[in-house]
Amino acid sequence: MYRDQDFDQQRTLPVNEPALMQDLELGTLFGAMAGGDEFLLQVAKPAVLLSLQNDRETILYRQAVIQDCLRNCSIVKNLYDIAVEAMENRRKHWLWIIGHHASSILYDAVGMLEICVGALAKLRQVADVHADQFESEGFTAFFAMLKAELADEYLATVKDHLKKLRFREGVLLSAELGKGNEGTNYVLRLSRDKKPGWIERLLARKPPAYTYRLDPRDQAGARALSDLRDRGISLVANAAAQSAEHVLSFLVMLRTELAFYLGCVNLQRQLAQRGVPIRFPNPTPSGARRYSCVRLCDVCLALRLERSVIGNDVDADGKGLVLITGANQGGKSTFLRGVGVAQLMMQSGMFVAAESFRADICRSLFTHYKREEDATMESGRLDEELNRMSGIADALTPDSMLLLNESFAATNEREGSEIAKQIVCALLGRRVRVFFVTHLSEFARGLWDDETDGALFLRAEREVGGRRTFRLLPGEPLETSFGADVYEEVFGGATGRAGER
Repeated sequence: MYRDQDFDQQRTLPVNEPALMQDLELGTLFGAMAGGDEFLLQVAKPAVLLSLQNDRETILYRQAVIQDCLRNCSIVKNLYDIAVEAMENRRKHWLWIIGHHASSILYDAVGMLEICVGALAKLRQVADVHADQFESEGFTAFFAMLKAELADEYLATVKDHLKKLRFREGVLLSAELGKGNEGTNYVLRLSRDKKPGWIERLLARKPPAYTYRLDPRDQAGARALSDLRDRGISLVANAAAQSAEHVLSFLVMLRTELAFYLGCVNLQRQLAQRGVPIRFPNPTPSGARRYSCVRLCDVCLALRLERSVIGNDVDADGKGLVLITGANQGGKSTFLRGVGVAQLMMQSGMFVAAESFRADICRSLFTHYKREEDATMESGRLDEELNRMSGIADALTPDSMLLLNESFAATNEREGSEIAKQIVCALLGRRVRVFFVTHLSEFARGLWDDETDGALFLRAEREVGGRRTFRLLPGEPLETSFGADVYEEVFGGATGRAGER
């Protein structure tokens, strides 16, 4: 997932992770990426939520890898399954708890290495057969590494060493006598590769040696010999354990990083089934003030409805504020959610649900949505909103993005509009890009009348008769949000019409 470092799944998630999960409905996105695989779900969440730390080069690097995965999904799934199989074999057959005795350490390490070497051989076979089908820098380097470091001769040598480390013919040690005739300088010796025949053993000249045969009932003697054996193999056992841990960590990381890419494949399939267009976006450097899209839609809504949804076109290049007003239930909040999810997907290196998408890389992403009444609140809703906004303002940095949905509507029109105007102007002064869905007509009209520099005004379209198209079009804010349309749809009758007039 990176050119020069491994993906750290254990990194601390952003402090506003709960708000992002709730306001952007990211659980739906992650569930689609997981496709029922719990491990994919565990990887998808940090991979996306930590993406705001990625630079443009990392984003483009991942885009190329994902495109390879979409073209060769069965091969990538095979690589993932090889790593998973090694993990499963480890779990089933090897407890992998380092004991205190060199013999147990060596036994576990050799067993784990045999499993890992089998997996490495399968990876090398995939590289031999399919490497030329991949074009991305990431996969090209990965397959080149497999071919260079896992040659047939190397794998054969490793298997031979592991076979010898089983010591099925016993352990050959040398030692010296130290002070008090205590053994010292224990050295593990290489035994003969081939046992001599009986004629060779009969005729060969034997060096002077002494033989001691242990009585089967001599438990103390058996423990003493076991201690001697452990002294001789301790260095080898520790080296084998370190090697096993190293190879195992490689397979674990391979599984983890491929899990993210398989999550992208799962998501693409589900969006394709719903007819949702996807494109790889063009990330622009922070502060470039670029934001434009064609048919951008909310991925999470499409996944929930299991069909294609209405997309929107936006040209906000050079704009720091996008103010969205208009009819109730006209698609404003859905659009806002789509903006946030698309930003996270882009910075993760993923495709987005649009026909085209270009946006600046932002350094942080925050949401400020109105909350339902909470009986546990110790103060009013406006105080709660302002406290949340204060915390967000402390964490915001230049070139960040803030999504506000019906914020500061818990008080009267005039007070809420003044609060909103002061906060938005302060944020724009700090180069924070703001998307604001609001029904505060005095606030919106004031910005329009002042011809606020760097602001784009969008309005939810409403056809004659009240039909919503769920499209947002450039336009000046209106005095009404046509709430009477919703009233009439729910309750019917003339009361709703009279209320609108």
